[in-house]
Amino acid sequence: MRSPRKIKPADVQSAAVPAEALEHAFHKLNLPIQPPYPPAEAKSVSALPHESGWLYEPKWDGFRCLAFRQGDEVVLQSKAGQPLGRYFPEIVAALLALPARKFVLDGEIVIRSGSGLDFDALLQRIHPAASRIQRLSQETPSTYMVFDLLVDSQGRSLEAKPLAARRMALQEFATANIGDKLESRSSKKAATETFKGPGARILLSLASADFATAEKWMREGAASGWDGVVAKRLDCEYMSGERTGMVKIKRIRTADCVVGGFRWARGKNSEGKASQPKSATSRSASLKTADSKKRPTEEVGSLLLGLYNKNGELDHIGFSSSFTREERKKLKSILKPFMGGEGFSGKAPGGPSRWTRDARETEWFPLKPKLVGEFQYDHFSGGRFRHGTKFLRWRPDKKPEQCTMEQIRPTKKAA
Repeated sequence: MRSPRKIKPADVQSAAVPAEALEHAFHKLNLPIQPPYPPAEAKSVSALPHESGWLYEPKWDGFRCLAFRQGDEVVLQSKAGQPLGRYFPEIVAALLALPARKFVLDGEIVIRSGSGLDFDALLQRIHPAASRIQRLSQETPSTYMVFDLLVDSQGRSLEAKPLAARRMALQEFATANIGDKLESRSSKKAATETFKGPGARILLSLASADFATAEKWMREGAASGWDGVVAKRLDCEYMSGERTGMVKIKRIRTADCVVGGFRWARGKNSEGKASQPKSATSRSASLKTADSKKRPTEEVGSLLLGLYNKNGELDHIGFSSSFTREERKKLKSILKPFMGGEGFSGKAPGGPSRWTRDARETEWFPLKPKLVGEFQYDHFSGGRFRHGTKFLRWRPDKKPEQCTMEQIRPTKKAA
């Protein structure tokens, strides 16, 4: 049985910026692969593939990152094709310190906290002030977990080679260039990692072809902050921008959604006084009157979430209202730059129904579809989340158009 993992939501103001705010032009590099280069992606499935021919890896909770080096220049690129170098100067410095002067790596940037990972600390890096980034790079330094090699130190492209050959080349690269390694150490309670060297910034990610090991990672990896397990076909070439030959099995259900609109919170009467508790009898007698006096407050009540359908339209698929009073106040300033946008281009939030006495209860306000957040949910059917979702964190490293229905419809078996 899989161990449940409780995720502490990030601060609602951490990296609450659209992906386009991170976009800048890349320098031309003398490499067979040029940034921005779409990384291979994983298809969501409900169970670990058991057949032979799979390589299993921990699913790291961080920012996907391609690292390019040519001589004295290093470029870090996010999954969405954005430059990340200015936000993680310690990773740039560590890559420049490697003996190899030419390579392209695929991996994940994480921040370690104790035996686990701290995604909120990672989000704190997405900030316009260089001085703050520099300070945080020393206080909470990040680590680059490497799991693939796309261009070797001789400048040769490995994209067309099967994963089995690329992994062997990566291990040889790590032996020659990365002094510290990530080791797995099992115990009766959990699978933990030993990080050799306190200053290690570049590490080779764990990998195993043993199904029993992958099952153990699924059961016990929560203690290390792992999201689950990624399985990759050993005979598959690197499929840039595609979900072929790689699957992911997540411990909890989450989805990256676009915030297409919002509703104001309600709960004060027309005189501006907070509603007082009433007895069951008086509450029943005055319910209609109280409802008619409700008006919007100065706080955001809920975020309206959307995913893009196969026609490229943004469909409304649910809401999130899991915010504290203080967070609701912060949300107003976060959403303000995006108010008055086009909202949902596909299915929009519904209007009044027999379940709502007042049309104002269903009134919503559209936003520019720029903000992407990760939300935890329990059930999805009929094209929507059946209950409210839980906000986990903003994802400035994801473009809105990357948030599709495909991510919440996992297949039962890996292809």
